[in-house]
This record gives sequence, structure tokens and C-alpha cells, in this order.
Amino acid sequence: MWVSSKPPIQYFPFLSSQSHSNPLRIPPHESHPNRHFQFSIHCGLRELRHRIDTVKSTQKITEAMKLVAAAKVRRAQEAVINGRPFAETLVEFLYSINQQLQLEDVDVPLTIVRPVKRVALVVVTGNRGLCGGFNTGILRKAETRIAELRGIGVDCSVISVGKKGNSYFRKRPSVSVDGFIETGSFPTAKDAQRIADDVFSLFVSEEVDKVELLYTKFVSLVRSDPVIHTLLPLSAKGEVCDVNGKCVDASEDEFFRLTTKEGKLIVERDTVRIKREEFSPNLQFEQDPVQILDAMMPLYLNCQILRALQESLASELAARMISMKSATENAVELKNNLSLAYNRERQAKITGEILEIVAGAEALQ
Repeated sequence: MWVSSKPPIQYFPFLSSQSHSNPLRIPPHESHPNRHFQFSIHCGLRELRHRIDTVKSTQKITEAMKLVAAAKVRRAQEAVINGRPFAETLVEFLYSINQQLQLEDVDVPLTIVRPVKRVALVVVTGNRGLCGGFNTGILRKAETRIAELRGIGVDCSVISVGKKGNSYFRKRPSVSVDGFIETGSFPTAKDAQRIADDVFSLFVSEEVDKVELLYTKFVSLVRSDPVIHTLLPLSAKGEVCDVNGKCVDASEDEFFRLTTKEGKLIVERDTVRIKREEFSPNLQFEQDPVQILDAMMPLYLNCQILRALQESLASELAARMISMKSATENAVELKNNLSLAYNRERQAKITGEILEIVAGAEALQ
């Protein structure tokens, strides 16, 4: 490692907004945190002090952002875990009614399976950055799915949800976009209803033959998976499945809570196993099943979209917390390296002055 007055910034992305304050350039093959470096000084003590102060300020910012994200992810994960049982049971309930209607000559628009000529992709992204590869992962998943559909001769369009996705698809004129939707800090049923209205109108008017929902599923604090599941027509298995028919329902959930240990905030994890009971097929309905299904399908759309928004938000906050934790650790390491360089330069300067005084005293004798 060596100190330069104008170093490149690509090795310290968390300081990219202050490129003039980054004093170190670490070659990629020497960036292991456990190695010791030899410093070659090319700047003065005043500039080193300024850069140390800048890194300390950045460390405080990233530490604060990590704690804010950790506090918010608790609320987000509770919304995800509390909403999962209702969403999964609702799909099974609708599937049970739909199975009974197969024996009758009825027409329910949202359950009709048509030859797929056009697919609508509802892509859920975040509203902010500084969350690692969260937005990049889901956008890459969307691009891959679009390429797959075009490869088999199926046209597709996109409904973009989230500021990052809106900004991305506005720069992609080759992708057909049916709408740009922005949500608030925490998703609500009103936000989900806006998306459900667009999806409903596209499917019922037969502008699209299939609707797929792309979002980031919250698995744990350190893991989130971009998934695709078919929103319309109604799943034939009574569960939320991806495009390959694999169930994406959660079998177990993880709770996280902030605690203190040795004066520092840490995150503890608890795992809760979900017990799923079989849905009884022997049910008698007082009302006509067609009326029940017509009344429940809007609730199904709203519930599944709201669930996707909540899962995406929890994944985004978890990714931001991990990203800011990594940035804080990098800032600490950089501050230590700068302090070492500063102390060595200061020591060399004091030694030089002492030698000059001794040499001058000897010259006077």
C-alpha cells in the first residue's frame, strides 16, 4: 500500500462521493484485511489529518445507516411473517373452490388458462440505493426472463414498481412498459390495489395471457432470493409457485431482534417452523361458488402483491444493513491504515528535526 495525493476511488466505493479525500490506493491482489502493508508517504501531515477526519465522518454515517436499517428491518420482517399464513391459506382456499367449479359450466375470467402470446411482468424494486446488489439482482432476473420469453417467441411487457426499476426501464426503450408505479416507505394495501387494478385490466381485456410477479423473497437477514411466480391465472396447485412449478412458500421463518453485547448492538436470530395443515376438501358453501370466487379474486390479487412488496422491502433493508456494516468495517480499516501512515510520517519528521538539532550543536562546538 502507498499513499497518493490523487488516488483512484474504485477500491473504496463507500467513499465515492469524496474522491478527493481518499489517500490510499490498494492494489487488488494486496487488499486482504489481514495483511500488513508498508507505506510510502507522498503527502503532508496536514492532508493526512484531514483525510483521517473525513474517514471518521464517513464511518459515523455508515454506522448510523446500519442501525437505522436494522431498526426498520424488524418491522418489515414482522409484516412479512404475519402476512404469510393468510396469503398461503387464501390461495389454497381459492384453489379448492376452483376445483369444484371444474365440474360445472361456469366462466371465471381470472382462472381461465389461455394460450400464452403475451406476458406481463410485474417487477418490484427498491426506492433507494446503498443496499448492495439488491436492485441489480432483481433487474438482472427481469432481463433474463425477458430474454427467455423472446427466445420462445412470446411477447412481454413490464409493470415497474419502485424508483430504481422506473429509472432503469426508462433507459431501456427496447422493453415495452405498461406502467411506472412508486410506493411509499412502507407498502400498504392502497399501493397493492393500484398495481392489482392495472394487472386486472390487462388480464381481463386479454391484452396479456399471463401475469408473472418478480420480487426478492426474504429468506434470512443475510440471504434473499429473486423469484418469479405466476400471479394470473390462478395457480393450479393451491400454492404460490414459480415459473418452473416450484413452490416458493416459506416452510420456516426467522425472527431477528437487536440486543446489546459488550456495549455494542448485535442482531440475534430465532427460527420458527411453520405448521401447515391440510385444507379440508369436504366443504359446503351456502352461496354459489362462482359468487364467492368473484368476490375473493380481487382480495387474492391484492394480498399476493402486498406480500411481494413486503418481502421486497424486508430484503432491501436487510441488504442495506449488511452493506453498511461492510462499509463501516472498511472505514475502520482505512482509518487504521491512515493513522499508521500519519504516525510514521510524524515520527520520521520529529527524528529528522532532532538530527538537525544535534548536527547543528556539534557544528558549534
